[in-house]
Amino acid sequence: MTIIGTKMVSDGRTARDIFEELRASPVRAKFGFGEKLAIVNVDFQTAYTRIDEFKTAYETDPRQIEHTNRISDLARAKGMPVIWTRVGYAPDGSDAGVWGTRSDTEDSLQNVKIGSRRHEFDERCRVDPSDTVYTKRMASAFFETPLHSLLVWHKVDTVVVTGGSTSGCVRATAVDSLSRGYRTIVPIETCADKHESFHYANLTDLLIKYADVEPVQTVVDWLEAR
Repeated sequence: MTIIGTKMVSDGRTARDIFEELRASPVRAKFGFGEKLAIVNVDFQTAYTRIDEFKTAYETDPRQIEHTNRISDLARAKGMPVIWTRVGYAPDGSDAGVWGTRSDTEDSLQNVKIGSRRHEFDERCRVDPSDTVYTKRMASAFFETPLHSLLVWHKVDTVVVTGGSTSGCVRATAVDSLSRGYRTIVPIETCADKHESFHYANLTDLLIKYADVEPVQTVVDWLEAR
């Protein structure tokens, strides 16, 4: 039998190895930038960023928030929208739905209550009064929020997704962004996850299928040239 497809590969390479190899030799053409972008900063809240406070928090690049602030400031200065999301639930956690049923501890998802410390944005984030802020209940920033309508109003054609986790809410947001017809860009240094394998495996999948996965400087350069 002649095989023209692919049997699953198991060759000992790490997720990071595969990601770096693909970046060095892209297997897909890039989506590129359009005419106007929006920065969508996903879940920069203390529950997920303050590793000195919460077990649920994680850090990848220690300059993640600095990089995110920089591109957000640039976009804002160019008249392009900046959106911040955070996860938060009602006192009884009922709006977490079935997602909130797998555990029930202090650190469980449904116990990130609206108005709590876990729900607050990290103080290092420069959230401007002109920015849009959404509290979301599920992984994607698009799910049951007005985000798509906001982007249509602003005539956005390119969405830059930052935040955490790479394997969760960033990935879900990026997939939904492409599914809605937006050129989608994920700046590497602005994303974080709990484990290197989760982080790089999902960056690889995004790179191959759903987004341009680029150094943050690529976004900086595009914005500064506008």
